[in-house]
Amino acid sequence: MRAIVKYQIILNRSNQYPVAVMCRFFQVSRSGYYAFLGRREHPARDAKLAEIIAVKQENSFHTYGYRRMWLALKQDGIVRNPKTILRIMKKYNLLSEIRRRRKWVRLGQQLHKYENLLNRDFNTDQPNKKWVTDISYIHTKQGVLYLSMIRDLYDRSIVAYKTGTEQTVNLVLDTIRLAMKKEKKVTVGLQLHSDQGAQYASTAYFELTKQYGISPSMSRRGNPYDNALAENFFGILKTECIYRHKPATFQEAIDMIDRYIYFYNHERIQYKTGVAPLTLRHST
Repeated sequence: MRAIVKYQIILNRSNQYPVAVMCRFFQVSRSGYYAFLGRREHPARDAKLAEIIAVKQENSFHTYGYRRMWLALKQDGIVRNPKTILRIMKKYNLLSEIRRRRKWVRLGQQLHKYENLLNRDFNTDQPNKKWVTDISYIHTKQGVLYLSMIRDLYDRSIVAYKTGTEQTVNLVLDTIRLAMKKEKKVTVGLQLHSDQGAQYASTAYFELTKQYGISPSMSRRGNPYDNALAENFFGILKTECIYRHKPATFQEAIDMIDRYIYFYNHERIQYKTGVAPLTLRHST
């Protein structure tokens, strides 16, 4: 019989028999029994703390892990064990919604892994020779919107982007198709660099890149620096646009992304070149 079952029986009979006697009979410790009673009182305390954590998580754009949440609570004089914070955040679905580092998951015969052709060489002398791609998230009150984009390392412009409510391989494939449709002059052996996400390791991705004559390139496992230029754009977009205006719906987020990427490509001056990305492209 499990200890928790014994504790429950002791609780049910505590008005009839001494606790100490029943603990000896069931061969459990009194300290264990009283700890069991303490845990039974957690729900009310958990709910109150969960409300506070939910507010802080909302204010942090759902970016706080349990360690940062523990520090935030501590600043407000709320001192709890970090493991308690983690337990409550898991219990009430309050964990950070930041996109976790993708794991290299074997998908049967659908797995494809590519050589790192980019190898942190982020410079190129002509457009459509080196592209980087990635997926990120946009939080709205309606839910999470995913943004897939392709960035050209020549002028740092956004070649193509697609949004969707699911992080699927089709979102990635549609982004590539749109990029190839827009860019008529593509260098032979065009490199398309990604991380090791499942979408980029799929057979569908392999076949589409082969169809277009694209050379897939992939970051080394556990090394985010190879895809830094993709992550960099998402940071710019969120800092300068999303975090400031906090879209409420998917459509509002899509409209904001459309406006910002147009501004980014056509008007936003880069420190390195002194002009907007597509100005540099059109001058070549």
